[in-house]
Amino acid sequence: MKKFSRHLLEVAVIVLLILFDRFTKIRAQQFLRGTDGIELIKGVLKLYYLPNGNTGAAFGMFKGQLWLFVFVTVLVCAVLFYILIKLPYVKPYRILHIILCCIIAGGIGNLIDRLMNGSVVDFIYFYLINFPIFNVADCYVTVSTVILAILMLFVYREADFKALEELLVPERFKKGKK
Repeated sequence: MKKFSRHLLEVAVIVLLILFDRFTKIRAQQFLRGTDGIELIKGVLKLYYLPNGNTGAAFGMFKGQLWLFVFVTVLVCAVLFYILIKLPYVKPYRILHIILCCIIAGGIGNLIDRLMNGSVVDFIYFYLINFPIFNVADCYVTVSTVILAILMLFVYREADFKALEELLVPERFKKGKK
């Protein structure tokens, strides 16, 4: 696949993931606000709209720090997009393309919420374990990050990391270079 068309496909995937996240959040606001929610799996999983939204990060950390979230999200997404562009599309790294697309889409999905509402719309609740309420964008980021950690710990070898370093890190930032 040519480089430009591959990047265009990745951008299309990111946009589609963001649109799906937006769709679920809009529907959650429409159908769940003011209700007791919808139980999907009795005693386990419920769709429940979190009133007043989530103004913090994971598990409510850093509540009310909107501009910090905006800055960090833009910075992280820019770095991940740079990596996505530089990352070769060869067998060992193909899964990384999907992972990066999901993390970028999740970050942008929640960023859109923060900019539009001042908070993130959360509506998925595992109440069996009283897990914090979350949304589809959170799923993109969390699941992708877990898969990335598994790959880094158990699949990729030192040679894979060295090859990535050669591709991603500009010469002036490498150890011993000035």
